[in-house]
Amino acid sequence: MRLAVVSAALSVAVAAGASSVAQAGVLDTVKQRGSVVCGVSGKVPGFSAPDAQGVWSGMDVDYCRAVAAAVFNDASKVTFRPVTTTERFTALQTGEIDVLARNTTWSFTRDANLGIEFVGANFYDGQGFMVSKQLGVKSAKELNGASICIQTGTTAEQNIADFFAANKLTFKQVVFESSDEAAKLYDTGRCDVYTTDTSGLAARRTTLSKPADHVILPEVISKEPLGPSVRAGDPQWANIAKWALFAQIDAEELGVTSANVDEMRQSKNPDIRRLLGSDEALGNERWGLDRDWAYRIVKLVGNYGEVFERNVGAKTPLALDRGINQLWTKGGLMYAPPVR
Repeated sequence: MRLAVVSAALSVAVAAGASSVAQAGVLDTVKQRGSVVCGVSGKVPGFSAPDAQGVWSGMDVDYCRAVAAAVFNDASKVTFRPVTTTERFTALQTGEIDVLARNTTWSFTRDANLGIEFVGANFYDGQGFMVSKQLGVKSAKELNGASICIQTGTTAEQNIADFFAANKLTFKQVVFESSDEAAKLYDTGRCDVYTTDTSGLAARRTTLSKPADHVILPEVISKEPLGPSVRAGDPQWANIAKWALFAQIDAEELGVTSANVDEMRQSKNPDIRRLLGSDEALGNERWGLDRDWAYRIVKLVGNYGEVFERNVGAKTPLALDRGINQLWTKGGLMYAPPVR
């Protein structure tokens, strides 16, 4: 019995030691390297894609820049690493990337089995269908016997099977390794339907040869909370990654923008003062960040609403409505823990 107790205590000590190493790991590595390595798609307009000059933009890109702003006071200190759907989790698990921000659905099996930790949802989405207007289809329930282009290694495969089985419909699945290939073959008529998250459909439609000839059907057949993730076992880095997103959401709720953030540091609202480090150095000791970390995020990148409108909002080619990505105070799902 004594031996068992000692062994148990030793196991706890070893685990605690491993945890301490993990806690020191990613942030120290990032600081020594001088940049955050962020795994992204690189091919989804509005979320992560470089322009002709190699300048990156998108909601996921701005999330990565928020992490860099918190750590370095420089939102440009990010190395964007395009990763495919099949390699993205391995790249995170092996340390090839520090953060994965790639239109990735937060799900039970991914939480439980992959050794990664989702840090929040930066876009609430759902799977939909895009078809050519020439088909004359108004509903996904009219797609019996259709051929469907789909990217392998995504949650979309199971969602499609479930939807068609539930509605007693048949379909032919045409699977491709990359979303580029799937969209290209759909555009040339290789399949009747292209399916992915509705935000991805809106993005892909802008790249088709004749975008106006295609329509996104009204059905949304799944819940797809898309969000960034980090390797499990490093609570320090997970907290930084988590609150880089939460700070942007809280800033929007509190009315703090990149334009007024300097003025807001003098606010008498205690929530604003805590967020911007006017009174307390939140996260200073445990996270390895100074008191201005959230201020820098808002100043250099913007609040959540600014990021949304800049990348996918009404004045962009995607022209997405805020919908369920509106703040909870306005009927949406965007909600962050309070800064206190």
